[in-house]
Amino acid sequence: MLYFEKSARNKGFSFIVGVDEAGRGPLAGPVVAAAVKLKKTKFNNYIDDSKKLNPLERESAFIEIFQNAEVGIGIMNEAVIDAVNILNATKLAMERAVANLFYLSKKKINKNKIIVLLDGRLSLNLPFKIKNIIRGDSKSLSIASASIVAKVTRDRIMFIYDKIYPKYYFGDHKGYGTKVHFKAIKKYGSCSIHRMSFSPLKQS
Repeated sequence: MLYFEKSARNKGFSFIVGVDEAGRGPLAGPVVAAAVKLKKTKFNNYIDDSKKLNPLERESAFIEIFQNAEVGIGIMNEAVIDAVNILNATKLAMERAVANLFYLSKKKINKNKIIVLLDGRLSLNLPFKIKNIIRGDSKSLSIASASIVAKVTRDRIMFIYDKIYPKYYFGDHKGYGTKVHFKAIKKYGSCSIHRMSFSPLKQS
C-alpha cells in the first residue's frame, strides 16, 4: 500500500496527497471528496478501500486518520450535481478537498514538490503533478485513507438527512437506489436532496 508513496518520494516529491470520493452513484445527497496527506504510515486500524471495511471499522479508522494526517474535505450538493453533472461535480469536490487541505495546513510548499495520487482516471484542474491510479483505493495508503474519510463524512451527512426526511430511510441506504428507496420515491415523490438529473427522477 506504500509503493506509490515511496516512488513519489524517490522522485523528489515531499508533499504527497491521496484523493478519493464517495457518493457518485446515489440518487440523493452530495458527492464528497477527501484529500489526505499522511504524517505517519503505521496505523492501529485496518486501512484499505472503504468498501472493504464495515461501518465500525471505517469509523475507527476515520478517527485515527484525522489524528495522524492532514485532511481536506470537499462537498458538492445535489444542486451542483444537477447543474453541472455528477462527473464535473466530483471533480469540483476533489479540487475543493485539495484546496481545503492546503488552506488548513498553512504551509508554504514549492508546488513542484507536491504530487496528488488520484483514484481513477479523472483529470483535475490543479497546479500540481497528478498521478492517476486505477483502483488506487486498494493500492495506495494515502488514497485508501481518503476513501475512508470521504465515505464516513458522507454517511454522517446522510444520517442527518435521515432525521430530516425519515420517510426515505436515508440512514439505511445512504441515497442509493435500493428497493426501499424506490418504494419511498414512488409513494412520496422526491425531496429536496434528490438528484433530479438522475434516472428515474428526471422522468418523474
